[in-house]
Amino acid sequence: MTTTFICNARREPFPHATSRSPLPSDLCGALLDWFEGDAPWKLRIASFYEQWEMHLDAAALPPHVQSIVSDEVATNLCSGLLLPIGARLPRLTEVTAHKLLPGQTIRIHNDHLDDGETHRILVQLNRGWSDKQGGLLMLFGSATATDVRRIVRPLHGSSFAFEISPRSFHAVSTIASGERYTLVYSFKDVGQA
Repeated sequence: MTTTFICNARREPFPHATSRSPLPSDLCGALLDWFEGDAPWKLRIASFYEQWEMHLDAAALPPHVQSIVSDEVATNLCSGLLLPIGARLPRLTEVTAHKLLPGQTIRIHNDHLDDGETHRILVQLNRGWSDKQGGLLMLFGSATATDVRRIVRPLHGSSFAFEISPRSFHAVSTIASGERYTLVYSFKDVGQA
């Protein structure tokens, strides 16, 4: 299931990379069908966000989408998206899925915890998403809301990878309409000094 894709890596405002189609389109479609159907979402409310979530474990997934959490998929994503931004030996710690509904937002944060994960890869699964629906991923140069440095659209099948650090400030604008789905692969770089 190795997929060849082109990665666009950048260093500012923090190390990150984007790609248009890191996963097979048929797998993305099957997963999105399940997300929109009977997937077991749970509401989570935290200090800077409210979203629907679920942990993805192969044993609990429908057989036709279990490969989404396979070592082969994780290795392919690492090679194509994390190594170009400086990861050395990233190891997958977990895979989750997020769903945002109208009115939900994710405020500015950096995901950084001492001894926590070091990298994330987000894969968007959204049918025909448009800017007027909101849900734009915003990258910041600081924790200040006016310091937006880049906006990344949540286009279906696209990905965004980033290094987690005290300066990896990002947010997701409020959803105006539709349901925004994201696969979240979390890694710890065991090769870091």
